[in-house]
Amino acid sequence: MSEVITEATILDALRAVKDPDLHRDVVALNMIRDVKVCGGVASFRFVLTTPACPVRDQLKDQAYRAVMAIPGMEQVEVKMEAEVPKARGNVEKAAIEGIGHIVAVSSGKGGVGKSTVAVNLAVALARLGARVGILDTDVYGPNVPIMLGGHDMPEARGEKIVPPVYHGVKTMSIGLLNPGDRAVVWRGPMLHSAVSQFLRQVEWGELDYLVVDMPPGTGDVQLSLAQLVSLAGAVLVTTPQEVALGDVRKAYNMFDQLHVPCLGIVENMSYFICPNCEERHEIFGHGGGEALAERYGVPFLGAIPLSVSVREGGDLGIPIVVGAPESPQARAFNAVAEQVAAQVSIAAMKANKALPVLNLKK
Repeated sequence: MSEVITEATILDALRAVKDPDLHRDVVALNMIRDVKVCGGVASFRFVLTTPACPVRDQLKDQAYRAVMAIPGMEQVEVKMEAEVPKARGNVEKAAIEGIGHIVAVSSGKGGVGKSTVAVNLAVALARLGARVGILDTDVYGPNVPIMLGGHDMPEARGEKIVPPVYHGVKTMSIGLLNPGDRAVVWRGPMLHSAVSQFLRQVEWGELDYLVVDMPPGTGDVQLSLAQLVSLAGAVLVTTPQEVALGDVRKAYNMFDQLHVPCLGIVENMSYFICPNCEERHEIFGHGGGEALAERYGVPFLGAIPLSVSVREGGDLGIPIVVGAPESPQARAFNAVAEQVAAQVSIAAMKANKALPVLNLKK
């Protein structure tokens, strides 16, 4: 006579499934919910820490196989879901209601495609199922509205600004409030005030991730952001050559001094594939971003190929992950988004000591 299969039997089987990043079993991490069993038929929800999980299919397959291996099991239904856990943050800094994680995208210098990475990262996360906003803090050269095709003047709702939504991403930029070619001429205190208002007087609603496109350099905006809110971390963007890497090293050291973790490094314009001969050309050198990540002991989040289609998409307001989702560039951006989401989840779960994830409404 075979043993009766119970909820405890299924949970014990699932303890063999380990999260590859957190190195703990998925039961201990509270990822298994609503286990139901009737005879040889079982079902449960597998709740990931991000909808952009790069090993989603792998974990689902492992969970299915682990339960199907139970003697007498005939059928298993695994429902994959995602709930992004909120980090506790710094008690000295007031949290922004509804925002799970704030991710700064920075470079230390201009010309490396930082805004392109920020925009495609935000849109890729949204297309993977996350609730995402993007904040353009480069008040002197706001490019995010152009890259997202945004030209709507934000509406006011009481004392709050309602951000328009482009490609599934809630968007705020001084470029939406000050359209055209009029220059913004502000000193440091005004920048601090603007960043504070963008964070707290915008009706962001419930977001899993707020991506912040930082201005070049290591100045007032970076300092203000780090002082005002707890950041999940910074994504540093570079190109392979030394002239870019030198400035990114300064950016890394700046965030280190501000106690902001580095989520990893992205190497943009990493190489070019000739459309005629398909030969790979490393126009700006090779491997600089990966070597820098290794030097600092942080993840290398990915290499983005150089392509005219990325530039065209930015000019037209159609990010490459939307305009050509099957292109090598879009696949690279999607991979970066998955890696960033994974690093944010790792940091949040470690900070919370694997507390149960929040049941956020989708």
